[in-house]
Amino acid sequence: MRLRNKAWAEPLIAEHPELLVTSPNQFKGKWQSRFEKKQPLFIEIGMGKGGFIMGMAEKFPEYNFIGIELQTTIAAITLKKQVEAKIPNLQLILGNGDSVTEFFDDNEVDGVYLNFSDPWPKTRQAKRRLTHGSFLKGYEQVMKADGHLEFKTDNRGLFEYSLVSLNEYGMAYDQVWLDLHASIEAEDNVMTEYEEKFSKKGQPIYKLEAHFMPTGNLE
Repeated sequence: MRLRNKAWAEPLIAEHPELLVTSPNQFKGKWQSRFEKKQPLFIEIGMGKGGFIMGMAEKFPEYNFIGIELQTTIAAITLKKQVEAKIPNLQLILGNGDSVTEFFDDNEVDGVYLNFSDPWPKTRQAKRRLTHGSFLKGYEQVMKADGHLEFKTDNRGLFEYSLVSLNEYGMAYDQVWLDLHASIEAEDNVMTEYEEKFSKKGQPIYKLEAHFMPTGNLE
């Protein structure tokens, strides 16, 4: 989803460097300094309008969270909410999620969330999918040994591709849901804006949780 640029977006971002970072490279290895407390750190790549990452930060104050978004206006929408909410364990990044190894140090992150990522449906676009092996390598590099990856989507084709991709990379599945909202997991599930929209239409939501094997695939 692309929104037309809003005139207020860039000025708002410029006014709140304490909440949103536009040059994340400078905090590589030092993200805990952005929070009130040093706590396990979880990141969402492609946070959209922030419903999920803000919900997680409010629900789990014992963890720190960072939402990453590439589009300026969408990131500013989340920032606008955070200016009002002032959730202490939440930070935002305006930047490209494919640059996680430039933003975060090795073993700095405890978990990665991928929610309703662009499916890039054409075969020639496979390398752009956030569950492609090249992206998985980056997640593995920045995550701690006991870190985990969570992925949700309404797109069955992307979900099936992701299952194969993670398996071929050598990841281990903790759990897989083919209809998340029909499971007991739905009770504690924090939804994204897309998720709420699709689930109201009766579309099944697919989810997986997985972790990297101790031996890893890093060269």
